[in-house]
Amino acid sequence: MASSKTHYDHLDLPPTATAEEIKRSFRALIARYHPDKVQHLGKEFQDMAADRAAELTEAYRILSDAGRRADYDRGLRSAPPPPQPAAAPAPPPPVDAAPRSEGRQTPPSEPAAPRAPESASFKPERAVRDEYLRKATLSRFRNAVNAVGGGYDEAETRGFELAFVPKSKLFGRNKNPRLLGRFVSRVDGPEVNDTWVQAGKWTADEVCVFLLGSSLAPARELATAISEQRRRSRNSKVTLIPVDARDWAAHIPTDAPDIVRILLAKLKSGT
Repeated sequence: MASSKTHYDHLDLPPTATAEEIKRSFRALIARYHPDKVQHLGKEFQDMAADRAAELTEAYRILSDAGRRADYDRGLRSAPPPPQPAAAPAPPPPVDAAPRSEGRQTPPSEPAAPRAPESASFKPERAVRDEYLRKATLSRFRNAVNAVGGGYDEAETRGFELAFVPKSKLFGRNKNPRLLGRFVSRVDGPEVNDTWVQAGKWTADEVCVFLLGSSLAPARELATAISEQRRRSRNSKVTLIPVDARDWAAHIPTDAPDIVRILLAKLKSGT
């Protein structure tokens, strides 16, 4: 059965979106499904990304051109509404209901069933897409850590999808910090605060936290939240790095360990 989603639905936009909003949404969404971001995943995820990218590209091709968009909008307005399911029959009256009076009776009108929001039918697909993005991001992060010289062993800890501890050395102690990876839909002040607290519970050793998200709050909000956490926990050895998983841009503290820049470079290059 053909998809009932419109080009606007594919771009997560209303039909009233401006040309600039269409361009901005397309660029943000298409970046998530670039082949470089799924090259380490299985064929199932690569095929899903290719299908999604094709939908986005076709939607942008139509909506970015004023003439094509006008024709498309006219087609949407003239399209027949989707068929509604038949209303369930009214339940029979209770046994002890009062008898009806003689004469012609006007049957009571049945209240219309509440109509679900149009976007509700797309929630399962959006959930699948978000889960795909989470898996793709974490897979790439794991591959980057495994490619770091010196080496890390993967561990487990509550509150974080990924955790890595430096491999032990035969002579001396590995001075690299521990690494944590956490994926959220949006990296903002509240997520910074919660992630910082959870990381502080995990270990007293130095730890670098990569807070990965499909969108980032304004830099000022993130800087304020990080500064506040540093003020509250002056003896903490937590370094938190907000990362935009769409293009791997990050807010790197000036005192971040070298491993942070090494990992971000590998994330951007895909090696």
